[in-house]
Amino acid sequence: MARHGGCLCGAVRYQVEGEPYRIGLCHCADCRKESGSSFTTFAHWPRDAFSFSGVTGIYKGRSFCPLCGGRLFCLNEQDVEIRLGSLDDAPARLFPDIEVWTKRREPWLHAIEGATQHVEDTPSGESDRTGS
Repeated sequence: MARHGGCLCGAVRYQVEGEPYRIGLCHCADCRKESGSSFTTFAHWPRDAFSFSGVTGIYKGRSFCPLCGGRLFCLNEQDVEIRLGSLDDAPARLFPDIEVWTKRREPWLHAIEGATQHVEDTPSGESDRTGS
């Protein structure tokens, strides 16, 4: 199964194959600032399952469209962390299995049932690469 996504203006497009191995929400300060929202929804796929076209800007490992500012993904050697809001088909039927930096979660948001809860990051730091 292939999923497609991109930025608001369409200058950057991507494709990812298969299912993600981690889906989550992050409430850290960096994700809040990046998204302009109370949290970021993300998913991780193996790096070789991902391809993109267009020119991206990068800040602290986070890729975005320099034309419209759309936040897209964090590309690493082993994997890619995609911002799920940038997928073309929303809702994408991807359900979070992890929630990180819950100490920063808004009090009016409830924990996601069935997702592991982490006060900060996971011990391996895999869910939020910036960790703040």
